[in-house]
Amino acid sequence: MKELIIATRGSKLALWQSEHIKSSLEDKYPYLCVKLKVMKTKGDKILDTPLAKIGGKGLFTKELEDAMLNGKAHIAVHSLKDVPVEFPKGLKLGVITKREDVRDAILSERYENIDALPKGAVVGTTSLRRRMQLLKNRPDLIVKNLRGNVNTRIQKLKNGEYDAILLATAGIKRLELQKEVNCFSPIGLDYMIPAMGQAALGIEIVDDVKIEEIVSFLNDKKSVIETRVERDFIAKLNGGCQVPIGINAVLDKDSIFVSAIVGLPDGTNCLHIEHKDSVENYEGIGSKLADIFIEKGAKEILKAAEAMAMSTIFS
Repeated sequence: MKELIIATRGSKLALWQSEHIKSSLEDKYPYLCVKLKVMKTKGDKILDTPLAKIGGKGLFTKELEDAMLNGKAHIAVHSLKDVPVEFPKGLKLGVITKREDVRDAILSERYENIDALPKGAVVGTTSLRRRMQLLKNRPDLIVKNLRGNVNTRIQKLKNGEYDAILLATAGIKRLELQKEVNCFSPIGLDYMIPAMGQAALGIEIVDDVKIEEIVSFLNDKKSVIETRVERDFIAKLNGGCQVPIGINAVLDKDSIFVSAIVGLPDGTNCLHIEHKDSVENYEGIGSKLADIFIEKGAKEILKAAEAMAMSTIFS
């Protein structure tokens, strides 16, 4: 194989991620010509409507998947948290890269962290997961929707539309945007549990043995195990990246520590469970933990969360 084409979104973060993978492939295979095919997805085109309102699955992946299925690309580089747990026939998740910092972060021009925010401060996020956990801890804050790419969101903060905004730490660090704001503070995992797969890249590939062999060296075993737990949990709950679910698995020697939360977008009726298991059981941990959540009413909570989001938050 002499040429490999990567389908990618055109945002600065997506391009950074794809260029990062392109560079790694070129270093590994000097003979291989790696090209980027830049595309717009539905999630990129609709900027005036919250993603949860237009459907959370595949908003940032479908057009890239179509390019692969039509023979116009061989692989696609995604933020793993945006990748649905099911794939079209002919495609598969070929690689999960080493994770960066999994935490969410608060960015502000005036306030150093969440505790420093005054009562009634306006915080920007359209993530139901972040909204839920922020209001669980600080019900006195006002949360307003925030769309656009990372740079657009930071500019809205600098324009004074928000007192603070919430973003993923990994994306900020990859683009070196900490310097763009006066205050940047990662949020502790005990305060805000990340989305499934947060801070890892997922490389979706055409289901072809040769292509899988080419990209396999990019897999990180620790990330594969941790995100398997997280994605199995989401799959059993039939959730996605646009629902109020936080799930984080951490592999430490022979043990896996998992923290998960489900709740309503207003921060009430939250169900939080921490779980420890042996790494030998990692293939069943996510599903088992989801069953515990379901027994405690998680699906009913998620159904109520969807109704609340559609009727009040995104109406």
